[in-house]
This record gives sequence, structure tokens and C-alpha cells, in this order.
Amino acid sequence: MMQNLRFNITKDDLSRFSGKGPVFVTFGETLIRDTPADFQRLERTANVHISLAGSELTVATLLARFGIPSAYITRVPDNPYGWLVRDTARSHGIDTRYFVWANKAEPIGRLLYEIGRTPRKSVGWYQRMFSAASKMGAGMVNWQEALRDCELFHTSGITFGLAYHSKYEQNYLLEAFYEAMNFKPEHCWVGIDFNYRATLWTPEQCREVMTPLIRDHVDILITTIEDMAAVYGFGCGQYSPEQIDKGEMGDITDNDLRSLASHLGDYFKAKIVAITIRYPDSFEENRWESAVMNEQGYFFRSPAVKSITLLDRLGGGDTWNGGFYYGLLTAGFNVEGLQKGLLVGDAATRIKQTLMFDLPVVTKTEVQDLLKADVEGGGKRVSR
Repeated sequence: MMQNLRFNITKDDLSRFSGKGPVFVTFGETLIRDTPADFQRLERTANVHISLAGSELTVATLLARFGIPSAYITRVPDNPYGWLVRDTARSHGIDTRYFVWANKAEPIGRLLYEIGRTPRKSVGWYQRMFSAASKMGAGMVNWQEALRDCELFHTSGITFGLAYHSKYEQNYLLEAFYEAMNFKPEHCWVGIDFNYRATLWTPEQCREVMTPLIRDHVDILITTIEDMAAVYGFGCGQYSPEQIDKGEMGDITDNDLRSLASHLGDYFKAKIVAITIRYPDSFEENRWESAVMNEQGYFFRSPAVKSITLLDRLGGGDTWNGGFYYGLLTAGFNVEGLQKGLLVGDAATRIKQTLMFDLPVVTKTEVQDLLKADVEGGGKRVSR
């Protein structure tokens, strides 16, 4: 195992990306998120904070803020909410030229979200049926141009569940994905966050779509132990799917994670498997770690499980994805990139989850300082 934990990401040379189109491209749906501003229940509040939520935009936000030329593709109504998505993405440096504009009367997806406090759970309600983004299909995006310089193309399983949620007869976004694959450069890697949502589709429906999609097109699979147990009935080393589902796992060993990652790599024919692990000690205090493994058997796990005092956990996994991809895009799709990506992802998500709302308004300097503190200690004083 490599022991160089001192990556200086603030001095990464991004000059090789100069003059190129987006080298990271992602597509999916962005939601308008309503969160009570006065800590009331949603049914009682008179004031809500409006923010943006959604897996793919969150990943693109971190990468663009870290200097990676990034594009986000979606379909939004030509009205103030659609403009909000475009303008927010642009404010973080994301290329939005491939947005597909729907009629202003089409709905945009929404997430109604209450942040809980122990013992009350955080709860979210989706309003995504018939959304503009769920109808982004083949023939709407110039994929040849959008992917011309792409080195990493990403999406999530949530995206393909939207058609089942709306009970469409066709899966528009799945058709758009396969169209994109026809124009993908030979050197471009494809990554997916499995991201199972039971409110969108059943395990059977999910397997029917995701299994061939991943096997035929995906190089990098990012997932959780819980999703693989729920959808495929896969255990994790010594722990059965039933124990995982009931939250009865004890200490997770390296061998447990190696066993699951190796099985997923073989089953899905993925070159890289990444597993993110959240330990929810309470609704205010979580612990976090991750593990990665490539097809050659190289395995790297977080040096330590780290505590997070949560302000808002949404977007945490997606922020990890962005940090992981940053390591791959700057250090290479190799052993160094895997290690760097895991460490940057861990640090970025720990910072993000202390911030309100989904998007990671995180800087490279903050991540670098946290990586340094993890190795050298300290870092608890006010920065001024």
C-alpha cells in the first residue's frame, strides 16, 4: 500500500486541460429543494429556503470549482427555475451550453426536505413525476460536440429510475445515455454512482436496467454496501444481506471490503470499484470512510474512520465522487489516482457535510488544509 498522503492539490498542474472543451461531462436532473427556514414542519412553515439538489450537478460543481473543465447537461423549463439551475451552474464555472430547454409550462423536479434532529429522522418527499429533465431523450443533445474532449463521463442510477417513477412507456434518459455512448471518445472513461432510490423504482426494475448498462459501458462503479445488499442480495464478506439490511454489521475488515469489491468488479466487469461507507451514529454525528479497488487487485482504504458533525448530509456522497474523480483526472486512472482520489474525496465530503444545502461550496485550500491536519494533527484554530 502506498503511504504518500501529502498530495498538494493546491499546486496541481491543470495546464494540460487548457484550450480543451469539457474533460468531465455529466447529465441528469436538478431539483428545486424546499427546506423550512424557520425549523417548522413543512406543513406549518411560512418560509422556505430554495436551493438546488441533484447528484450530477453536485459532482460537476466540485470539479469545476477545483479547476477541471466540466459540463453539466440537463433539460429544464424555460422559466425562472430553469434559469436558476443554469445561472447557479455557471456561477461555479460549469459549462451549460448543452442545456435542453423545455416549454416554460413543464414542471421542474422538487425535493421537499425536513432536516431532523435525534430522534426525529430527516425526511424528503420527491415531486419528480413528469419533470422536464425526465423527458430528455435521444436527439436532443449534440453528444459528438459535448464529448469531443471528454476524459470522464458520469451519471447516476437515479437518472434512469425517473422513467419508472413517472410510469413512462419509454426511458428517455436511458436512450440519451446509449446515444452518448455512440459518440464517446475511445479514451473516455465512464463512471456511475449506483444511487438506488426505492421511491423511484423496484429492485427488479433497477437490476433490469443497471446490470447490462454497467457491464457493457461502465468503467468506474461507485456504490454502497447497503445498495448492493438491497438490489442484488450481495453480502459484504462476513456479513449477510439480511444483516446489512437490518443494520447489524459490526467492524468491517479489509477482507470484507476486498471480497465485496472483487465480487462487484467481476460481476459488473468494472475496472474500478469504489465503496463509500457512512456510519450514522445519530442524526447530528456521522462517521465516514471509503475504499477503492481496481481490476489488478490494488486496494486502498481510508487511513481512518473520521467523524463529521453534520449540518446537512445531502450531497455528501456526490461530493466524495467529485473528489475521487479529481484524483483520477489529475493523477491518472492508476494506483496514484485511486489513492489521491479517495483522500481528496474523503476530505471534501467531510467539509461539505458541515455546510447547508447540497452543492459543495468547498475550496481546494480547505481540502489541502484538512489533508495536512489529518497527517500532522492540529488544524483546530480559527483561520484568519
